Amino acid sequence: MDIPGQPGFLLPIEHGFLMSEIYFVRHGQASFGSSNYDQLSPVGHQQARLLGEYFRERNMAFDHILTGDMVRHRETAEGICVGLGLPAQAFEVFRELNEFDFHAILGAYTTQFPEHQLPEKPVVADFFKRLRQGILLWSRAELDGELPETWASFEARVQQMKEDVMQRCAGKRVLAVSSGGAIAMLVRQLLQAPCETMVELNLQTRNTALIHCIFNARSMRLSSFNSVPHLDHPDRQQLITYA
Repeated sequence: MDIPGQPGFLLPIEHGFLMSEIYFVRHGQASFGSSNYDQLSPVGHQQARLLGEYFRERNMAFDHILTGDMVRHRETAEGICVGLGLPAQAFEVFRELNEFDFHAILGAYTTQFPEHQLPEKPVVADFFKRLRQGILLWSRAELDGELPETWASFEARVQQMKEDVMQRCAGKRVLAVSSGGAIAMLVRQLLQAPCETMVELNLQTRNTALIHCIFNARSMRLSSFNSVPHLDHPDRQQLITYA
């Protein structure tokens, strides 16, 4: 089956099931340290546009563009479309692609352990260190306080997103803009790895990194993780970010 915009590219067929592919993209750099994290920084906008240009240079087209309903997801998808040379468009919104509420996790952790409060002028490393511990406790149901979402419900919605994509997008090439935590949970599920793996993957996923998966109606498999080919140039090393 030919992919629109990619003449001659054929999706493989395995055991009678047409294989499809999806590129998960972590959003561009958000506005860490500002009053509103949920928007792209100038670097984030540039990262998204460069990724779109990377796709365009390779004549890659997408049958579906999915996003969560967060501003940083939409702005990243818009930037990718600019780089692709596509007109403004509405995206298919999957709330299951949204990030977990890391502000709530961090707040619960520092309340439970007041000696670990963030310093007055925190840097990214201060934030990540405490968030890592908070997520680990959350995954073990050992984090005190009222939280918007349990670990089990987070697992379930990411699993539901994966199953919805597998059923609705057979034979298609899909682009899905999400967040580091949701993507890390998906990869952890695909690898059938322990909870701790999600935490480590989450904290190392780069902004606008590509996570490529092959799927059909019954399974999804990881092909590559955390690649930034659009930033793989000596002049763009400063554009590789993690927040």
